[in-house]
Amino acid sequence: MADGADDPSVHWVEPRLRAILPLDGFHLSRSLKKVIVSDRFRVTTDIAFREMMALCAEPADDRPTTWINPVIKTSYERLFQLGHAHSVEVWLDGDLAGGLYGVSLGRAFFGESMVSRARDASKVALAHLVARLRAGGWKLLDCQFITPHLESLGAIEIPQSDYLARLYSVLAEGAAAGAALGAGAAGAAAPSPPFVSGDWGALDALGAAEGDLGLARSTGSPPGYVIAQLLT
Repeated sequence: MADGADDPSVHWVEPRLRAILPLDGFHLSRSLKKVIVSDRFRVTTDIAFREMMALCAEPADDRPTTWINPVIKTSYERLFQLGHAHSVEVWLDGDLAGGLYGVSLGRAFFGESMVSRARDASKVALAHLVARLRAGGWKLLDCQFITPHLESLGAIEIPQSDYLARLYSVLAEGAAAGAALGAGAAGAAAPSPPFVSGDWGALDALGAAEGDLGLARSTGSPPGYVIAQLLT
């Protein structure tokens, strides 16, 4: 994090209590389910990463400054180019109304920032993210710090030691799975086994399997009823 948009330095923060959102514990309220199923918002992924970062960095009434400085912007844009960062964009009437971005490491996803410029936009983005992570085999969604907003959607706080244990377990699982794949391909243990990561595109394939390929292509994400089914 940076102390402000113009701060040239970056500070590393490791909370004593870490917020995570169990992927099987997302709170899908009736009202949010109606919004998702209505497809009032158009949801895309990875088509406006830079714009999403810029929107998250904009000042707001409850946050006059931002912790996203040029160093962080440049770093995360590079991670996106390398395929290690992703964004979920929520559009309303052609305008970017909210969304989120984060970093993927194996089967762990680290949410970096979330923003809403229209009612329910960030909730829809998080719902789509959780559905995507569940469909793609992710095991951990890190939210960093708890907020009432995240808590209402199912996020919980756990001690740092518990968080690290979960994280290392997920990463070790990915490494072990990669080693097994490498051994199967070469007939023996590979010297540099692949690291198994979550499948970011699995949700899109699921939408196509549901017979909504045209809708999936036009919205960048499967229809809302597919998302609701995954979350329930």
